[in-house]
Amino acid sequence: MIPFSLKVLFFKVWQFLLKWSTKLLTFRTPELFTGPGSAMQLCDHIATRTGVTNLMIVTDAMLVKIGLIAPLIERLNGAGVRTVVYDGVQPNPTIEQIETGLAMLRRDGCTAILAIGGGSSIDAAKVIAARATNPHKITWMAGLLRVFFKPMPLYAVPTTAGTGSEVTIAAVVSDPSTTRKFAIMDPKLVPIGAALDGSLMTGLPAPITAATGMDALTHAVEAYISRNWTPATDAEALEATRLIMLNLPEAVKNGGNVQARQNMALASFKAGVAFTTAGVGYVHAIAHNFGAYYHLPHGLANAIVLPRVLDYSKPECTERLAKLAEVSGLKKGGESDAQLADAFIARVRELNADFGIPSHVEKLRESDIPAIADKALSEAYWFYAVPRYMDKPDIEAFLRQMMVMPAAALPAAA
Repeated sequence: MIPFSLKVLFFKVWQFLLKWSTKLLTFRTPELFTGPGSAMQLCDHIATRTGVTNLMIVTDAMLVKIGLIAPLIERLNGAGVRTVVYDGVQPNPTIEQIETGLAMLRRDGCTAILAIGGGSSIDAAKVIAARATNPHKITWMAGLLRVFFKPMPLYAVPTTAGTGSEVTIAAVVSDPSTTRKFAIMDPKLVPIGAALDGSLMTGLPAPITAATGMDALTHAVEAYISRNWTPATDAEALEATRLIMLNLPEAVKNGGNVQARQNMALASFKAGVAFTTAGVGYVHAIAHNFGAYYHLPHGLANAIVLPRVLDYSKPECTERLAKLAEVSGLKKGGESDAQLADAFIARVRELNADFGIPSHVEKLRESDIPAIADKALSEAYWFYAVPRYMDKPDIEAFLRQMMVMPAAALPAAA
């Protein structure tokens, strides 16, 4: 049996090679429209600058129901762009949902896609765009650089400040038939244009604002403590962390604060830029499986897992956690790096508590832990340059910490 220390050495070398191979790739960012009203500016751009006359909008039914999509459709139609709306995307989009959207796109002869919504809608739109020009099945495209042909033109308007999908190379897809959640990662998936419009986010409920905001924080933090950091990713991750710590509590408390919403949209974008190159880590590896097994929203799953992963990772990234504490305004003077690292992790837990985010996964069962552990380890080993590696016993013990203790096992009241 190969000692775990040798396996860790192998995966560190593998991640080092991946880091250098990314220097051969071009990670473009979308043409960006920012500020209140920028979604309308993007619509005008599509209508007047791209030649698109038949556009498919990919979104979810709730955004259609509350009327958020209607003004954008009216703007596009008024400029001569015919629109078709696919609103079948749900949290943790599935292969079936994406294929249904693809069939609608082909039926109506659309030549471009506008994604409006959270990360699920944008991820689904990315894969629909890729499937429109590639003959391969969705499962075949899983992994790195498996989108052979340039996707159909894609534009994005995020309505949550969380995933940063409008700027990342990844799209995450669920396969309920195998209880699997996988990522398709290719620079070709980055949208051509995107609008960061905080005014579209003012009606977002506090729980969703909190969960998506913690998702963005997770992206920034995992990118910063990744072994594949670069000076450029550090700058984006630190600024994203600063903006989130400063603005997320206000956005949750006062959803109508457009400036806080705009700052959160920018933070989410910057965090997306950071982790596109530096990657993420065990938080995502575990949270993806909580989504696949229990349909837990991705941002909420990340928020639950984040402080525990930071506890585990701290011995290998104390100085970096201390820097995150500093940009979060937690440094008062004279603290050691270890004290600042602890302060940052405590602040993450405090935010979760303030937002009503639980510390456990109610549906997590002992019988699921071995399979979840195997899938999370496989994802992390091959794709993420984590600061400290887990083996099978480590991650199984880690997962058990997030189980809800049955009432019979609780200590008797005094």
